[in-house]
Amino acid sequence: MMMTANEVRESYKKFFEAHGHKIVPSAPMVIKDDPTLMFTNAGMNQWKDIILGTKDPGRDVRRVDSQKCLRVSGKHNDLEEVGHDTYHHTMFEMLGNWSFGDYFKEGAIDMAWEYLVDVLHLNPADLYVTVFEGSEEEGLERDDEAAAYWAKHVPADHIINGNKHDNFWEMGDTGPCGPCSEIHVDSRTPEEKAKVPGRELVNKDDPQVIEIWNIVFMQYNRKADGSLSPLPMHVIDTGMGFERLVRMLQDKHSNYDTDIFQPIIKEIENLSGMKYGQTEDVDVAMRVIADHLRAVAFSIADGQLPGNAKAGYVIRRILRRAVRYAYTFLGQRSAFMFKLVPVLVQEMGGAYPELPAQQELISRVMKEEEDSFLRTLEKGINLLNGDMDELKAHGQTQLDGASAFRLFDTYGFPLDLTELICREHGFTVDAKGFDEEMAKQKARARNAAVVENGDWEVVKEGEQEFVGYDYTEYECHILRYRKVTQKKNTFYEVVLDFTPFYGEMGGQVGDQGVLVSENETVDIIDTKRENNQSIHIIKELPKDIDANFMACVDTDKRSASAANHTATHLLDYALKQVLGDHVEQKGSYVDATTLRFDFSHFQKVTDEELRQVERLVNEMIRQDLPLDEHRDTPLEEAKRMGAVALFGEKYGDKVRVVRFGPSCEFCGGIHARSTGRIGFFKIVSESSVAAGIRRIEALTGKNCEDAIYLMQDTMMALKGMFNNAKDLTAAIKKYIEEHDDMRKEIERFQAQAVERTKVELLNRASNVNGVKVVKAVLPLEANTAKDLVFKLREAQPENLVAVIGSTAGDKPLLTVMFSDDMVRSHELNAGKIIREAAKLIQGGGGGQPHYAQAGGKDLDGIHQAVDKVIELLNL
Repeated sequence: MMMTANEVRESYKKFFEAHGHKIVPSAPMVIKDDPTLMFTNAGMNQWKDIILGTKDPGRDVRRVDSQKCLRVSGKHNDLEEVGHDTYHHTMFEMLGNWSFGDYFKEGAIDMAWEYLVDVLHLNPADLYVTVFEGSEEEGLERDDEAAAYWAKHVPADHIINGNKHDNFWEMGDTGPCGPCSEIHVDSRTPEEKAKVPGRELVNKDDPQVIEIWNIVFMQYNRKADGSLSPLPMHVIDTGMGFERLVRMLQDKHSNYDTDIFQPIIKEIENLSGMKYGQTEDVDVAMRVIADHLRAVAFSIADGQLPGNAKAGYVIRRILRRAVRYAYTFLGQRSAFMFKLVPVLVQEMGGAYPELPAQQELISRVMKEEEDSFLRTLEKGINLLNGDMDELKAHGQTQLDGASAFRLFDTYGFPLDLTELICREHGFTVDAKGFDEEMAKQKARARNAAVVENGDWEVVKEGEQEFVGYDYTEYECHILRYRKVTQKKNTFYEVVLDFTPFYGEMGGQVGDQGVLVSENETVDIIDTKRENNQSIHIIKELPKDIDANFMACVDTDKRSASAANHTATHLLDYALKQVLGDHVEQKGSYVDATTLRFDFSHFQKVTDEELRQVERLVNEMIRQDLPLDEHRDTPLEEAKRMGAVALFGEKYGDKVRVVRFGPSCEFCGGIHARSTGRIGFFKIVSESSVAAGIRRIEALTGKNCEDAIYLMQDTMMALKGMFNNAKDLTAAIKKYIEEHDDMRKEIERFQAQAVERTKVELLNRASNVNGVKVVKAVLPLEANTAKDLVFKLREAQPENLVAVIGSTAGDKPLLTVMFSDDMVRSHELNAGKIIREAAKLIQGGGGGQPHYAQAGGKDLDGIHQAVDKVIELLNL
């Protein structure tokens, strides 16, 4: 009987569990505390610190998991292929088994073979394996050891040499790496296999002869200079493409034909009324939507909302790509993807409980993003239609590359969509010019983001110990350092053997302070977190790198930051009490002066609710609740304590629990010793971040005190403005009422003036070939000029041309109005005409065929601009 996808995933974990591996949960797909990576794009990401030797693996040296991955940027970028072929994906699952200093090549190869052949019953004759052929330039020989172990299972002609590109695995330009063996499966028909042996199609991009498993023998660390050094321990890192494996087992020719994607595709059919498997464009669109749905939903569940920068922009781009396919090929003019979330939760919620737990949030965020982009899409299409009208008017047939790129950059229009719309109207697009503009933008981005890391220079052997929970000063030595260049700025990163400095993590900024030796003091300007270590940022290296140092944290900034962090815990607790248990932290940022807290809630928090929250937090502050800290607590024990865990966070086997009275959370950050040290808590704003996500910004301690002084000063100043009125509210209310009365009176006078001016202009208007032409330059504001030309149109509904130049203020304004019959009979367009005339006032503008306005910089040119409009009419 054919195995379902869920059964395959479970069988993999159970097989390796039976071989001594601990089943571990997937790490979040969104990476929050690794400056080198935005998304988990390989199973090894969460084990980098172990592989690099900065963290001990403990007792569990064998592990197995199913890891959520995302590949859409950087070296591993498959986005444009997704949907167009049978096997590329954005979000995918990687089945992985791990050995940290335990078994190596032989064990990994034997277990892989046993699972594929004895458990899954794949035909051995269809399996081909590759081994690293060696590299003269690296000084590496062929991996004869792996080849010998494979020879126990497959014939010699099924063992294929692979080059450095295919069979030497590297995470990036630097970092852990090593030779690898890939396992490929030939799923062609017997007739096809008889014509061409499978070995000839391995790594040749044949869609039916594909790699399903990569076994990496991680034994080197790539340095910045390109050289290789041995890792502290040999590591087995395997990654099997779950989607590809299921395809093999279910005897399908496409990943999208498996039960991983088919339930989603069938729901797309139901919602769109279209059928999969009939037309290529519709099929591609459905595949894109099914794939991208998973990527966006899992990202939101892991705490990454669509946005305009970094990881948020990547997620927004994926979602918009799917919306665009639904719009263009499935005829969807309203939000569509969010309706697919229930079927995704039904299919994958058992393996990934974060999906059902946050289903409502995922749906709301997705719908809001879809609605927003559809509005943008409509604006872009209107702009493109205007560009095509302009081309037609000038007898041109090709849209220039710069305009096409503007549509892409501003409105999210990919080139193929612009080409499609243009083609439907008989136009082409300068694709080469578009590519040139894209290349310029990428070059700008690369130049802005380029970071050059030197190799770590080892001063002293040893590993770092963090002592910052107990100390703000500690004696230490420099273990290693490296030079970093970014945006032409050079600084140094330093690792200490003992450090009280907290590295930025979990929304709390890193500590600042100094390194003090007998002869010098070095400023630590920031502390980052990388591979489970605090990395200290300094501008210049100490003159004596081997000296004994005292690491001293800036305690004023530390205390203020800690108070704000503790206040976020109290705020989280208070929000749950006031709004309900559905409240879930979705992000935070705290430093010495800032407290920002994002949380899930589906409506605006009322002023009364905010006041309740403030009162509850301040009550806990006055109680001076002490910090009750539990370090190295087993994960399950922490959960039994009632500690709140956050979706999208990575937790190890042991965690730190922080409790302040009723508030109890998993947390690795720095906190106040008691709530009383927060002083006072005041919410200053509550706003929406995204659908279902609210943001509170607040002040604590001295910042609250300063804010109260500022409010008092403001109130005193206001009282002074109102003659120190005893009842300031009543005085301001009276002033506003009087102001409103005067504004209405002024508007009445203005309306009368416009009426008089209208009559005078119509009486002075000239008659040109039966057309009444009104032109004048008057000292009018923009709104008054607009009112005037509409009054003229109302009084003269036919055969009217009105051109008014305005000189109010220090900038000129041009206003043009045509009657409808003039637009029709003379094919006039006020928007186009005004753009040309506005050049004479060094400005620009636009509008509709019958009405337009344009502003400028040159007052002296306003008379010429008015005359230019009349000239362009050719009456």
